[in-house]
Amino acid sequence: MSGAVLAAARGWIGTPYRHQASVRGAGADCLGLVRGVWREVYGTEPAPVPAYTPDWGETGAEELLWRAAAAHLREVPCGAPPVPGQLILFRLRAGAVAKHLGLQAETGARASFVHAYSGHGVVESPLSAPWARRIAARFDFPERTV
Repeated sequence: MSGAVLAAARGWIGTPYRHQASVRGAGADCLGLVRGVWREVYGTEPAPVPAYTPDWGETGAEELLWRAAAAHLREVPCGAPPVPGQLILFRLRAGAVAKHLGLQAETGARASFVHAYSGHGVVESPLSAPWARRIAARFDFPERTV
């Protein structure tokens, strides 16, 4: 599954950043990228996504993205090695809720991830130390059922 997820994610590179959008080539935010990859790999999204504001995670302590990811994906144990195609959940500030998503691309010394980033669109970025220390959780996509 990881190969199909990564191939789909890389197909979105160059898509402009658009809040709440999920259309390859036209616009996506980080959740829209993951939703679009899911549709390409599985056919339909597992659940509807309610409207959200760009600052939705700035107040409160409810881990909405984490809970949604755990409902549809398999959480990877802490310390397990990263695998291409895994969903990465980031906590952008200490004490804040996790509110950014990416998809693991490369691992090892050249680790990278695909994500939609405001001002940049969908890009493959190095998983540098500042990004790596913000990882809150990793998730594996489920196997496709026929």
